[in-house]
Formats: sequence, C-alpha cells, structure tokens
Amino acid sequence: MIILVTIIHVIVCLFLIVVVLLQSGKAGDISAAFGGQGSQAAFGPRGGATALSRATTISAVLFMLTSVTLSINAIKHGGPNSVLQGLKSAPVKAQPAAPAPTPANPTQK
Repeated sequence: MIILVTIIHVIVCLFLIVVVLLQSGKAGDISAAFGGQGSQAAFGPRGGATALSRATTISAVLFMLTSVTLSINAIKHGGPNSVLQGLKSAPVKAQPAAPAPTPANPTQK
C-alpha cells in the first residue's frame, strides 16, 4: 500500500512541476520557449488559465494528501527518530591548557 502511495506521490510531484511551469506569467512564460504563441495557445487566451489553475489546485491537494499519508506512515512504523541517533560520537580528547610563557627579561621600574 505504501509503495502505491509513494509512486502516486512521485507522479503528482512531476505533474505539479510541469503544470506550474506551463502557466502563463505576467511577462514571458515557459510555454513560449517551447513554441507557444502566447494568447494563441491551444486552450485560448482565457481557457488555458482556468484549466491550468484547476490542474494546479487538484495536483497540489493530491500532493498534500500523499505527503501527510507518507508522514503518518513513517511515524507509525519508525517513530520519531533522529537521523544521527545511531551514530556514535568520537571521544573528545581533552588536553590540559598550556601555561603562559614567562618573559625572559621582566621590565622593572
């Protein structure tokens, strides 16, 4: 079950990246880099914005749901562990502080 959720999560991630990059911006957008004609795109000047907005919203919701599902599953099976929990730290070798050197010729007044 968790493998299926992970696969869906990766697919949704990639789809979300593509959908966000294809949205038209205020200036030049990435669809123009692939031969798009701006307002003469396949969806028309306003139809593409609503379809891409809906696709972005749906994929963002799916991304959040799969993220929460994977997070809950990780907590149930692994518990709140640290990544560094299994590592042993190297022993600290403390050296005594060296005494301050005394001046060879003390100045006297």
